[in-house]
Amino acid sequence: MLQSGDGLRTLSGRRVVVVGAGPGGLATALLLARAGIHVTLFEKDGQVGGRTKTVDAPGGYRFDIGPTFFLYPQILADIFESCGERLEGHVKLERLDPQYHLVFEAGGEIRATGDMERLEAEVARIAPDDAKNVKKFFADNRVKLKFFKPVLEQAFHTLRSMASPGMLRALPHLHPGRSVDRDLRRYFADPRVRLAFAFQTKYLGMSPFRCPSLFTILSFLEYEHGVYHPVGGCGAVSEAMAGLCRRMGVDLRLGEAVERVTFAGKRADGVMVGGQHVRADAVVINGDFAKVIQDLVPETHRPRWRDAKIGKARLSCSTFMMYLGIEGKMPAGLGHHTILLAEAYERNIAEITEGTLPMQPSLYVQHAGYTDGGMAPPGHTALYVLVPVPNLKAGIDWARTRASYRALVLERLKLLGLDDIEGRIRYERIVDPTEWRDGFSVYEGATFNLAHDLMQMLYFRPHNRFGPGLYLVGGGTHPGSGLPVIYEGARISARLLIEELAGARVAADSGLPETAALATGGEAS
Repeated sequence: MLQSGDGLRTLSGRRVVVVGAGPGGLATALLLARAGIHVTLFEKDGQVGGRTKTVDAPGGYRFDIGPTFFLYPQILADIFESCGERLEGHVKLERLDPQYHLVFEAGGEIRATGDMERLEAEVARIAPDDAKNVKKFFADNRVKLKFFKPVLEQAFHTLRSMASPGMLRALPHLHPGRSVDRDLRRYFADPRVRLAFAFQTKYLGMSPFRCPSLFTILSFLEYEHGVYHPVGGCGAVSEAMAGLCRRMGVDLRLGEAVERVTFAGKRADGVMVGGQHVRADAVVINGDFAKVIQDLVPETHRPRWRDAKIGKARLSCSTFMMYLGIEGKMPAGLGHHTILLAEAYERNIAEITEGTLPMQPSLYVQHAGYTDGGMAPPGHTALYVLVPVPNLKAGIDWARTRASYRALVLERLKLLGLDDIEGRIRYERIVDPTEWRDGFSVYEGATFNLAHDLMQMLYFRPHNRFGPGLYLVGGGTHPGSGLPVIYEGARISARLLIEELAGARVAADSGLPETAALATGGEAS
């Protein structure tokens, strides 16, 4: 049973439109509905989840389109709890052990596990001296996360917020002048071991040799808190959120595309959908920031993020995807997650960053059927293959390159024991950077959004409160990309919106974590 104090009831006549039913849009809709606000959620697709959806393919195969695992579910569990529900009552999350199998083309392998003793033994097999420092890495990153967590929960809508008490307490632990790889050199001499704790920067579409050292917490979170497979695919989480949205009164409209945000003066006052004006007290946009903001919001209402600035923004890499339905089973040694790390990994990453298509790429393979038999029919396998590649700013002609790159990827899969699959492929879909752009509305095909360098983080990232009555949620705004971080961003945006509509006291009653005080301005002020 949802609790609603007098403060929350003051919001019962308020209306908010959320544009996009991705993870951030769904989470924001839940939190606003929890506060008593009437929420209308428009999604142009016929299915919720955005790229965090699971699709059914001919032949009975099921594939996650984007994210393939769940990390740090506590934030989403907290959101469900604030709505009077338990996440585990809606979705079954299987903790994976090993989390993934790392195969180094240069030689050696690590079966990554959250069991500290086993992890030390795995590291010791290829670098005995480095194994002695595994516990110290975890101890130091436990402290780093403790100090940085309040920063992730804080809004950064004023420059003053960069000097907040939480930020000042965190700074000594962040070492902003170091990259992830440089920070890891303090613990691990073997480059393969460093990769075991650094490849996670690819979740941000960034190089560990450039990504700020803060993001060593990504691998720490995996090992400390687990990597989970939602039974039925990651889309099961999105569907569970949508179901709860409907139960809480959210008007969820699928297959309806928002054409633009409307304004009364400087304030967002609704959206145009199908030629009709839908009025609202505030609008929340959930989508690929660089694409959706240019499509929906005129430049006059985004002076800090005009088209020219967006065109110069640093973007993440893209991905070349293969979704393969295969007759027959996989080799016994192929686990749920397998990652092939190229022999010349640093060169591989540099090529992607500089816009050169790598000819000896690293790749990631998800064999969900190892854990979840429902992802393919009996006797068949649904295989998900991801290869990091440059985004579309590189100017690669994918229409001419797609077939040869497919052949190269299939050849690389042989290094993982998948040497006989081409003749057994019964379903195949390829998504290259052009389809990320054209089919999924991803700006320049940069699948991980704006890069997370120091000048595109915190205050310098698009603000959660983008302007009067206009809010953002998703990987392109603070705190950034990745499902748990996007859910945290939804909590920030929802709280700021509630503060604007009804005052800080009501926001405090809403069950959301503290944020910095709401500024009178915003992105567009």
